[in-house]
Amino acid sequence: VQLQASGGGLVQAGDSLRLSCATSGLIFSNYYMGWFRQAPGKGREFVANINRSGVRKNYVDSVIGRFTVSRDYAKNTVYLQMNSLKPEDTAVYYCAASRFSLERSSTGAYWGQGTQVTVSS
Repeated sequence: VQLQASGGGLVQAGDSLRLSCATSGLIFSNYYMGWFRQAPGKGREFVANINRSGVRKNYVDSVIGRFTVSRDYAKNTVYLQMNSLKPEDTAVYYCAASRFSLERSSTGAYWGQGTQVTVSS
């Protein structure tokens, strides 16, 4: 199983970025997909989760209304559209795949390698 995250970069506050996570080696439609982030000196934080059908989405409170998670079954890829970025969104962003919802636990999940997002003020 491989998860390849991309799309990070250096942007200014208020800008947008779209992260992508391409998967291989798994049956994409059987997995919940999620995004986590880790800021310098802090622990890993749940950001967003999308269920197997793509209907149910969950977010950490701090990104509600700004971030949108989606998935493309033809491309076996999950996305995180990030709008109105803030300096506090600066972190390494990781994608994950799990047979269970990632909102409460990431135990047993597959992980991507991370992509850096830096938001300047």
